Amino acid sequence: MRFIEKYLSTITLVMTAIAIILVTASIYLIFMVAPLEKVMGFPQKIFYYHVPIAITCYLSLFICFVASCMFLWKGNLKWDGVAASGAEIGVILATLMLISGMLWGKPVWGTYWTWDPRLTTSFILWLIFLSYFILRSQPNNEVLRAKYSAVIGIIGFVDVPLVHWSVKLWSRGIHPVIDIDRDSTGIHPEMLTALKVSFAAILVIFILIFSIRVRYSFLKSELQNGIEHSQVE
Repeated sequence: MRFIEKYLSTITLVMTAIAIILVTASIYLIFMVAPLEKVMGFPQKIFYYHVPIAITCYLSLFICFVASCMFLWKGNLKWDGVAASGAEIGVILATLMLISGMLWGKPVWGTYWTWDPRLTTSFILWLIFLSYFILRSQPNNEVLRAKYSAVIGIIGFVDVPLVHWSVKLWSRGIHPVIDIDRDSTGIHPEMLTALKVSFAAILVIFILIFSIRVRYSFLKSELQNGIEHSQVE
């Protein structure tokens, strides 16, 4: 057990060091290497973190979706812990996504908020998973609470594809469509490099925080089970 703890601690330290290096490199690339966007100017720099945060938010909520399905199938509360961890980080990322989007939108659109299809569906997504944690704060039966949470986690994830495809489904939106593929010439190579490094930084930070959060959830569950078992005896 001590060997496992030491091994996990070492991995955590290594990932923390990698995250620090990637964040530092991304800041350098964004502000010192990537050219200034001609139309939006300096506010466009938010793009390098706004987009990776949004993608990582989708990933976090997808984990919640899968873990929620697994809980309803297997009935193991550990899956509920994984789902809650994914939803918790997903809500934080969704909040950062909305805030960074508003900070980007103010100088570009002239307003912090407009009921653009992507902004609206993103706000709905944030509300759904906020209600997820309002439900979990209720002191109900643990298994029943996990079942209700799983249902909300599954239903909430349905909104993620709507958020992603909203700018194409509803043509009235003003949110830009960003398509980055191997044949795209719409983004400067140095901008693309900065974006990739920024995404790597956000992803490593997500993996680090998620692993710590899941580990905490498992330890908390084991401790509660141990206390309940001792009380029964």
